Amino acid sequence: MTRMLNMVQAIRDALDVKLAEDNRVLVLGEDVGVNGGVFRATDGLQDKYGPERVIDTPLAESGIIGSSIGLALNGFRPVAEIQFLAFIFPGLEQVFAHAARMRYRTRGRFTAPLVIRAPYGAGIRGPELHSESLESLFAHTPGLRVVAPSNPYDAKGMLISAMEVDDPVIFLEPTRLYRAGTRDVPEGSYRVSLEKAERLTEGRDVSLFAWGAMVPVALRAAEQLEKEQGLSAEVIDLRSLMPLDKETILSSVEKTGRAVIVHEAHQTAGLGAEIAALLADEAVWCLRAPIKRVAGFDVPVPPFSVEDAYLPTTERVLAGLKEVVMAE
Repeated sequence: MTRMLNMVQAIRDALDVKLAEDNRVLVLGEDVGVNGGVFRATDGLQDKYGPERVIDTPLAESGIIGSSIGLALNGFRPVAEIQFLAFIFPGLEQVFAHAARMRYRTRGRFTAPLVIRAPYGAGIRGPELHSESLESLFAHTPGLRVVAPSNPYDAKGMLISAMEVDDPVIFLEPTRLYRAGTRDVPEGSYRVSLEKAERLTEGRDVSLFAWGAMVPVALRAAEQLEKEQGLSAEVIDLRSLMPLDKETILSSVEKTGRAVIVHEAHQTAGLGAEIAALLADEAVWCLRAPIKRVAGFDVPVPPFSVEDAYLPTTERVLAGLKEVVMAE
């Protein structure tokens, strides 16, 4: 059986499934209980499971994450919600110095199986510190898994998988896609890999890599490229940002000989640079054109009145695709 769900509903469904299946699972964060979360991703869960398992916390991100680490070390599987990703700054010391290092520090004696959920990205007309894309900070840190689903099906399956692994997982939820559309989502429990990308379209002329809210943008640009130029782009939804699915990335570029990488984070030292370096290291002899990145600019995410000028658009991605496919 399946149901048509948007991403918020799929995330709530995943939490509901695991809260019912596993008494070790706890949900904690600011306003996740009585109010059901700022985006209503935990709506009704406290009524169903009680305030001891769906816990309203003080406004203290360091305390939320620190408490989650302590709970994880003592046999629980906490899911901590950070209301917006950039609010996590006060808690980064807990993430980098403790959660990410626990297995290494104890030589495998202890792990920190916790999930940190956070909406991220621009496009919802949010004020300052509500629209940042900070995935490269976490992908740069050994010991963390980092994932960013782009649709309701993946969101539910990947969140269930995240609640079952023994590693700390940074679970990034693209805010712009929370209610952007629905998809058939199976009832009950199922899993989507935390390590595999998904090939969304087959293509022969260029590989187009994206994740999160940039996936629909990439798909529209690929469709426009075919309509205007008769050329096909192979669109890859990376989904897993750490670890990267190197096999899928390399096999696609070995086939097409060209690569465009799209992300809304700032371009300099963004994750696109790591993907470009991977291709330069291991697929350089396959490349028929320079690698192109289409990304956010190296400025703070601007106020919502000019937000659209910052974000990669279908037009910018299409221009990047044309630049690469025309190069010889």
